[in-house]
Amino acid sequence: MSKVVNNDSEGNFPRNIYYAAQGNEVELFEASAEMHLPVLIKGPTGCGKTRFIEYMGEKLGREVTTVVCHDDLSAADLVGRHLIDESGTYWQDGPLTKAVRDGGICYLDEIIEARKDTTVVLHSLADYRRVLPIDRTGEVIEAHPDFMLVVSYNPGYQNVLKGMKPSTKQRFISLEFTYPKPETEKSIIIQESGVDEEVAEKLVSIASDIRNLSDTDIQEAVSTRLLVYAAKLIVKGFDSYEACMHTIVQSLSDEEEVLEVLEKLIALHFTKASHD
Repeated sequence: MSKVVNNDSEGNFPRNIYYAAQGNEVELFEASAEMHLPVLIKGPTGCGKTRFIEYMGEKLGREVTTVVCHDDLSAADLVGRHLIDESGTYWQDGPLTKAVRDGGICYLDEIIEARKDTTVVLHSLADYRRVLPIDRTGEVIEAHPDFMLVVSYNPGYQNVLKGMKPSTKQRFISLEFTYPKPETEKSIIIQESGVDEEVAEKLVSIASDIRNLSDTDIQEAVSTRLLVYAAKLIVKGFDSYEACMHTIVQSLSDEEEVLEVLEKLIALHFTKASHD
């Protein structure tokens, strides 16, 4: 039977996760889950990809198993491996295999960070077969009816060496995320931090200004996540200008010229406090 993932420090899942829809992604995800289709979500850092998966896991009543991909992620890290204890050798399922057996959403975050030979193990799960062959044990596992494969990546990180192979990408229903519209982003900031509407509007304006910059020294535009961090510091009692400097400006660049530009943008909305 499906269950909701337990992922906080006390083993309790945060009920009623707040999520502001950007379009029809909720309906598309529900349809994909019903038809046993895998989903690929692409979008910039901090735009709500992971929050969306958590929201859909709760909405569908399915456990979410998240794997953060990286350069050293091997197929064994996903599928499982033989281990040794005092009783001898035994097999231990990896997170992907557990989800395939028991059901739930297996979410591979930043899939393009994983080695290409690792992602090949997904092919038989992401098409009509919905099976996971385990070469080391000779077992072929048919996916649980409630199993769903979801992957995500940031298109801005793609290059010649890092990117999804067409043979992999074309197995998924694709959803494209971007930063929320200003009014939606303001609502998210208020909901997540408790900051007042005036401050939230200023933070959204700052984000809009930064996202309109064409300076290539800023590898990534300011995320909604950073705006929420700034708002939380402000609610905590920190000066608005300083809060933005520590959460937005310093997180986006180390280049002096870029930092100067960003600092001026912050000063257009929040006055720098005097320490005289």
